[in-house]
Amino acid sequence: METQEKHIILCDDDVNLSTVLADYLSSRGFLVDNVHSGADVLEKFQHEHFDVLILDVSMPHMNGFQVLTTLRSRDIDIPVIFLTERSSREDIIRGFELGCDDYVTKPFSMDILICRINAILRRVMSKENRETVFTFSGKEFDSVRQIFDGKHLSAKENELLLLLARNKNQVVARNVILNQIWQENTYFASRSLSVYVNHLRKILEDTSVTILGLHGKGYKLVEG
Repeated sequence: METQEKHIILCDDDVNLSTVLADYLSSRGFLVDNVHSGADVLEKFQHEHFDVLILDVSMPHMNGFQVLTTLRSRDIDIPVIFLTERSSREDIIRGFELGCDDYVTKPFSMDILICRINAILRRVMSKENRETVFTFSGKEFDSVRQIFDGKHLSAKENELLLLLARNKNQVVARNVILNQIWQENTYFASRSLSVYVNHLRKILEDTSVTILGLHGKGYKLVEG
């Protein structure tokens, strides 16, 4: 499976282990942000989009279970792999009940961890490829027909809204949007993106969702 540009956030308060693991993941083609506390994870999600979160359970101040609970309460549907020394049946059950996608106990094989990450990414991509219809405040967005609330969208309006809807409550980096939809990251493409974001904001103004812009980062579709 192609791992290029897949963005992983790794959180473990064992700095030595996380540094070695981050280097290994980078060598396998992943972009890795390496942090060491639950607060750092929550802060990162305010500004960036990630494809997978690898999370230790036993951390001071805010443990992994609390971090996952907070993310899910914010409707952030990031795939989560717990990577932890806590191997009791009760902890494993709790992790899955809270919404993790996998639970890996230490010591572990890095090659097998890569396989688990790729399996999760395949499932996520398959789900995203199937998800084409969304509802905002009772108004339907059908990306296949390029229609929002009965009105036809342009191709770029449709592609941009679909990308943001599939990553609701997560920041989609500006360069990711430009490369995926415009196939170029230039000044003129960037200006065009800003114009289309404003178009969509007007289209969505009577719904519960809006598009937030984060300076120097990208855009995020948020509800509420």
